[in-house]
Amino acid sequence: MTSNYSQAAISTIVNTEPYIELNNQGQKTILILTKDINYLGRDPAWATMQAPSGWNVISRKQAIIEKEGNNFRIYDGDRYNQKPSGNGIFLNQSRINLTEGHILKNGEQLHIGQDPRQQIVITYYNPKRGEVTIPRVRRLDLQRLQQWPVELGRSPNSTSSMELVAPTVSRVHATINPDGSGRYVLQDCSSNGTFVNGDRLKKPYLLNRGDTVQIGPYVLLFTGAVLELTNANNQIRLDAHKLTFRVKDKKGESFTILNNIDLVLEPGQLVAFVGGSGAGKSTLMKALLGIAPISSGNVYLNGDNLRKNWPVYRSQVGYVPQDDIIHRSLTVEEVLRSACQLRLPPDTDIGQIIANTLAQVKLTHVRNTLVSRLSGGQRKRVSIGVELLADPKLFFLDEPTSGLDPGLDKEMMLLLREQADRGRTIALVTHATDNIDICDRLAFLGLGGNLCYYGPPQSALAFFQRHAGHFEAEKFDDFADIYIELNKGKNKAAIAERVNYWSQKYAQSPEYKSYIQNSLSPGKENQQITKSTSEGISATAQLSLLCRRYWKLVRRDYLSLILTLLAGPITIALTGLPLGNDQPLRIVDAPSITQASLALRLLFIFSCVAIWIGLSNAIGEIVKETAIYFRERLLNLRLLPYLTSKLFIRGGLALVQTLLITLVVVLVFDAPKSELISWHLGFAFTTFLTLLASTSLSLMLSAFAKTENEGNGILPLVMIPQIIFSGVLFTLSGWSKKLSWLMLSRWSIGAYGSLADINAMAPQPNPLLSAEMLNEIFKASPVYDATWQNLALNWAILLVHTIIYALIASIALRQKDIF
Repeated sequence: MTSNYSQAAISTIVNTEPYIELNNQGQKTILILTKDINYLGRDPAWATMQAPSGWNVISRKQAIIEKEGNNFRIYDGDRYNQKPSGNGIFLNQSRINLTEGHILKNGEQLHIGQDPRQQIVITYYNPKRGEVTIPRVRRLDLQRLQQWPVELGRSPNSTSSMELVAPTVSRVHATINPDGSGRYVLQDCSSNGTFVNGDRLKKPYLLNRGDTVQIGPYVLLFTGAVLELTNANNQIRLDAHKLTFRVKDKKGESFTILNNIDLVLEPGQLVAFVGGSGAGKSTLMKALLGIAPISSGNVYLNGDNLRKNWPVYRSQVGYVPQDDIIHRSLTVEEVLRSACQLRLPPDTDIGQIIANTLAQVKLTHVRNTLVSRLSGGQRKRVSIGVELLADPKLFFLDEPTSGLDPGLDKEMMLLLREQADRGRTIALVTHATDNIDICDRLAFLGLGGNLCYYGPPQSALAFFQRHAGHFEAEKFDDFADIYIELNKGKNKAAIAERVNYWSQKYAQSPEYKSYIQNSLSPGKENQQITKSTSEGISATAQLSLLCRRYWKLVRRDYLSLILTLLAGPITIALTGLPLGNDQPLRIVDAPSITQASLALRLLFIFSCVAIWIGLSNAIGEIVKETAIYFRERLLNLRLLPYLTSKLFIRGGLALVQTLLITLVVVLVFDAPKSELISWHLGFAFTTFLTLLASTSLSLMLSAFAKTENEGNGILPLVMIPQIIFSGVLFTLSGWSKKLSWLMLSRWSIGAYGSLADINAMAPQPNPLLSAEMLNEIFKASPVYDATWQNLALNWAILLVHTIIYALIASIALRQKDIF
């Protein structure tokens, strides 16, 4: 018995029986629950409540609704034949289980399918249970509004507004205005972006019927005249379909890291991935997060392909890698404040968010403590706190309890349990098995990325005990025994045989059917790839923030800062000691035969000191921040502000180093008589350009290095060619001369020599010494011509080197991007 009513008529229905209302994009139908067992679907031979014609989102056998006491329990699909429906039934993004079902509550709202443009809303009403609970769905009928613009945001001022409360949502995030012809224009006003059908808005957009608008965690559907909030619960489910990852070793042989894995993570679940080395735990977690390559398969968040929609979900996903993602030289509050400024809208109440986050991770008492003084467990909680600032609904943690004692391990797991109870979907990789019983789901992985069990902890021991006879295994008393079982064997082949056995047994088990097969939901196919555009604050604001943070880090390492500033001046001052009273740079009426050679060697020392200091300045500045950079880059860190902040701060230090070095040169060495520009001014400018270029080279090397030790090991290999191909120690010709153009030393010494007019110091031939003999001591070279053209060329090439190295560094970092 199917009855169709208009929306206006629904409020006048006189009915005392429970019923469900189906809403298909504004078309509504009422289905009264007249039987103890009601069948909902499109199959006329099966359904007692048949869906209207053309409503193809509803499966032929969509649901069974059974009476249970004074209420009804709904099951997805045909529970009697153990066949789930195609599109599923969802409550707060959790799929209703085929075997367990869900007790319906008066006024509760469920969804068939996950695509808002095709989704059907089921609302359950039971007049016998008293007042109806109004579902949390807000809608704006744009045709009836009198005040414009419509404001969408965290705290809109207009009476024509929709309040969307989340940290990543701006106070006024977007506005809607009529265009004068009966249509409506959406305008993004935010820092984190407004997405329409998965694409971030870059200019005003004319809304079309069926458009989905995503603002932070909220999804709104435009039906032509009405803007309706279809997802107000801020929860995320994850469906992984047949994830496979195969690679080849150095011999060209293929081996498997992930083997055809299906998984379902429901909102509010705490899921642990457990297994031995080589089981693929971290790879699986990174594949679910979308930051690891896979050979085949897909990951869906709320039905959306994650890799195609990463910009949409990036602010809703938290990730804490094994390495700390926090700077140790900052206080806890400074870490959180910096993260807030980088990730959240500028109009956010940062103080309140920091206070709430510190309370959640129980670190209020260490708010003003340096991170370097915290315990390992506290540092890990600060990393978690950084992620909680944006209130993510999907949270990944890689070995969060690694290195913690049993007490801290338990505290960490209880903290994660508390966060899952707040509605977050949490997945973690762990080796510890003492406290994983508080998880909702366990995934035991075996060698080669084989899924050997996925389900509740309480059922794991029973599952393994039930099939243990094949290998005559001992009784499984705790989870550690399962861990041992999956790694037992004399060699890899024996371990693989055991793992394959358990994997096959699980694939045939009731647990697999219940927790994967009946829960797994299809994603939206044929989605366009969303272009990965930077979100968050502007590039200028990011640059300002990153410069302030980097300078704070540099100045707090005061010993290193002092050594950095004084190393150059001290080295050059020491150079004056062996010279005694000699002043090789001073031009005299009759230069000695060795003056030019000695002056050139002194200038060579100046150049080498500047290059070495510049190289040492920044060799670890990128590589030591790898984990932090990678995490912030996944969110909204822009490449240009990041590199520019390094160059700005290090360039500022180079300027101070230049002033100190120049001061020492003024005090220790007599100045040559330069015809082009003041010697001291020209010397300072050349030194600064040399320091800046070598610092840029150092940043480039740091971008390529995998570890700090590797970066430090590269320095001598870079410095030695600067010495060899400088043109001072050897006369260069042919290919070696061309190679010298790539060396900073060539252009640095060229500028110094031009300023000091080294060629004018060359001795003149006399009866005792011929020109050929004098050339063996020093030969004038066009490299040192005291002309503006030559000096400007040397300065320009040093600047070009600086730019090229910075560009190569940015390319190296960009190649590491996942999206």
